Amino acid sequence: MTMSAAQIQMNDLLDLVIEEGASDLHIGIGLPPVLRLHGRLQPIDTEPLKPEDTERLMASFTPEEHIKRLRDNGGTDFGFGHGNKGRFRVSVFRQKGAVGMVLRLIPSRLLSLEEIGLPPGLRDLLFKPRGLILVTGPTGSGKTTTLASMLNVINETRDVHIITVEDPIEYYHPHKKSVITQREVGVDVPSFSEALKRGLRQDPDVILVGEMRDLETIQAAITAAETGHLVFATLHTTGAARTVDRIVDAFPMEQQNQVRTQLAASLEAVISQLLLIRHDRPGRVAAFEIMVATPAIRALIRDNKTFRITSDIQTGAKYGMMTLDDHLVSLFEQGIINYEEVVTSAQDIESVMQKIQPKGRR
Repeated sequence: MTMSAAQIQMNDLLDLVIEEGASDLHIGIGLPPVLRLHGRLQPIDTEPLKPEDTERLMASFTPEEHIKRLRDNGGTDFGFGHGNKGRFRVSVFRQKGAVGMVLRLIPSRLLSLEEIGLPPGLRDLLFKPRGLILVTGPTGSGKTTTLASMLNVINETRDVHIITVEDPIEYYHPHKKSVITQREVGVDVPSFSEALKRGLRQDPDVILVGEMRDLETIQAAITAAETGHLVFATLHTTGAARTVDRIVDAFPMEQQNQVRTQLAASLEAVISQLLLIRHDRPGRVAAFEIMVATPAIRALIRDNKTFRITSDIQTGAKYGMMTLDDHLVSLFEQGIINYEEVVTSAQDIESVMQKIQPKGRR
């Protein structure tokens, strides 16, 4: 029997997300609550929600200050714990004059680098004394999970001070071998750039910048990497070459040569990732492009020849490098993803098609 919309309780929906292993919960008017299970959207068996239902569900767990932000700004984001069962990242917003929400379940267990699918050689990057390591990819590609797992390795193996600046804080890191300071934008500090500037006075060794979303933050992150800190940050770009271009293009024309020189000196690696639906079993798998800053790649960045970075990555396997397209082909050949996932995700479709066409569609 279909449950009436008025009977639905937020706690029950959150329990269902955790029990089913869903990644997200969508709540909006005109349809039942929807789970994202293994990358696909699946409505639950209830009546469609009305504006009063979404308003009631939102008010049942949203802190007063965020209800005020929703009223004033039309939207708000925050993290919260569902008892000791799990943590969620929440985005509440207005649409069609009513309240809508998306809640993402933050996995309670930090994955190892091997479980994420990163090559073992990448561990060496986590022991660098300084430099900039970028994890890039579209929204929902698992960047936060990859970064949290990297920080956890540092936390377990190095006695350093780690500062994170996040919006909102998703993974809570306990102090292990390291001391960890986690700051939330909008709660502990007004902006990423402000937190970075202040953070340099707090004796950090490692800094995580949740997102390099404006020029000031990008500038502060590069400066922090240049001045002897290991800096991790994210960008919404796909591929190493595009990531470098995106950073340089954020600066005014007259500063771009200087930024290329700074980036060539401070960038250590770009890890670009996508999350794809698995073909072999339920679930998703990450596909990676990995660029490690060799002297040759540093020269390409400095000389504004980023279009040649991909060919250097192709020949850089001994440094742990691989292109996204090569990883897609490898996942396809292992039967982990299907033909359609390869075609929709590839950067150079023609070249990829030549590699997999003789083997036929699967």
